[in-house]
Amino acid sequence: MNTIKIGVLVALFTTHLGWAQEKDVPKKINHDLEFEIEGEYRFFYDDAQFNGQKDHYPSIAFRPEYSLDWNKGYESINFTGFIRLDRDDERTHGDIRELYYQKAKNNWELSVGLKKVFWGVIESNHLVDIVNQTDAVETFDGEEKLGQPMVQFSLITNKLGTFDFFYLPFHRKRTFAGSEGRLRFGTVIDRDDLGYESGAEEWRQDLAVRWKHYFGSVDIALSHFYGNGREPLFVFDPLGNINAFYPVINQTGLELQITHDAFLWKLESIYRHADAQDFFALAAGVEYTFSNIDGNGLDIGILGEYLYDERDELALNALQNDLFFGSRIAFNDTQDTSFLIGGITNLKSSSTIFSLEASRRFGSTWTAEVEARIFSNIDDTELILSNFRDDSFLRISISKFF
Repeated sequence: MNTIKIGVLVALFTTHLGWAQEKDVPKKINHDLEFEIEGEYRFFYDDAQFNGQKDHYPSIAFRPEYSLDWNKGYESINFTGFIRLDRDDERTHGDIRELYYQKAKNNWELSVGLKKVFWGVIESNHLVDIVNQTDAVETFDGEEKLGQPMVQFSLITNKLGTFDFFYLPFHRKRTFAGSEGRLRFGTVIDRDDLGYESGAEEWRQDLAVRWKHYFGSVDIALSHFYGNGREPLFVFDPLGNINAFYPVINQTGLELQITHDAFLWKLESIYRHADAQDFFALAAGVEYTFSNIDGNGLDIGILGEYLYDERDELALNALQNDLFFGSRIAFNDTQDTSFLIGGITNLKSSSTIFSLEASRRFGSTWTAEVEARIFSNIDDTELILSNFRDDSFLRISISKFF
């Protein structure tokens, strides 16, 4: 049903812009088509905590990308699709990540359609990133996003910075793992069972604005979002049953990054207001990079970040009073070999999550990735994270590009 509604929106956008009118088609159009096929295998090495869950999850994914531009590149249409077939029925899904028209002229840009927008500077937790819905069944870290129907207008100025304005006419629900899937709650959550605080439900008209600028070595951004929250609000009854809905929220965000020699000082902070819940959260950290070690191109970055969330154990991302530590290693070789190793530990309990992400190209058309997440000593007081205590996993993927 959501796919049909999104398709209607795209059709309305394209009709309004007159893409199909022959008189608007210029003589020279540049095309670019890319296609990726990924084979993935996830192995969970602890016995399942809940009935129906499996240990082995093979899957295959397809990612087509197509773009065309004209008018010397000032106008373009961009498409990115995604399909995954997985053992977990809820993780078998498809999405239009992006399908939008973009026009640039002088000091402004206009985008209309489904698009992905990223805000934030912190490695371990993206607090201010509010525009797109999280593809929660695709990755544990929440970095994969669904395409968001939008109209985005950007005004770029030299002295005052860049102003981005967003009109968001449709809300997309988050999908959670099914009964056979891992990284799920004890109660299987069907996205169709999640309601809305707003009477307009998913058709509530949301708005967002963001300003970004730099002053010497300081990069700063301020944002505000008003509309249906991207995170459902979870309420637990005494028996452990879950009630969840999408509240109407006001969220104000701050992003700050300071570059000093080999140091990057970073800060993200939000204040979110809703009738059912108000809270403040922040993430602050530093990254130091040892560059071109021994003159062979090797870069090693050391990262440390502190994460705070007033919601405490009710924070959906399970990061409420935690410390992240890690290292980013980039070999800068022709195979683009890189590693990200780290861990997040709760400062009030023993709960710790260790992580490894590595990737390397083989030849010009193959890429291999390895990801590992280890949940260690998860405390019983962790209402969210305790559901994943037995879900440590290893993921291996191989991709072919055409």
